[in-house]
Order: sequence, then C-alpha cells, then structure tokens
Amino acid sequence: MNRSVLLGLFVSACVLAAPAFASAEKDLCAVNLQSLNSAKTQLDANQQANLETSIQQAKAAADRNTNDSARECVAITSRALQEIQNHPKSTQ
Repeated sequence: MNRSVLLGLFVSACVLAAPAFASAEKDLCAVNLQSLNSAKTQLDANQQANLETSIQQAKAAADRNTNDSARECVAITSRALQEIQNHPKSTQ
C-alpha cells in the first residue's frame, strides 16, 4: 500500500511539474521518459512489459525528430504515466 501511494505521488508530481519546467514538447517527452524509467522498478511484471512497450514506442517517435513526433511521444508517455497512476486504484 505504501509503495503504491508513494508511486502515485511521484507520478503525479512528475506529471504536474513537467509542463512547468518543459519549454518544448521535446523536453516534456524526455521528462516523461525519465519518469517512466524511474517508475519501472515498482511495477509488477505485466505492468513492466506494457510500460517497456510504451517506452519503446515513445523513443521511436522521439527519434523521428519532428514536431509531430514530439507530440506523439508526449501523448504516449502521458498515457503511460496515467495508466501507472490509475493502476493501484483498480486493484484495491
């Protein structure tokens, strides 16, 4: 329970703080990817597999290096962060 609460607070802080510090979508993508990598260790195996898929998709989008791909990366990473944040609620 405590780990879930701490993870939720960490993810919430990252999601809320990222737009304030990210000056561009590329920066927000990088911040979200870092948050996802940090959260990976506290997830179960199934969540880790799903998260790894999202990370790979986001990195592929970021590597295309266009404005649209940066938006796609932000969308993928934001969705993954939201899923992590909502997951403990659905298992309790």
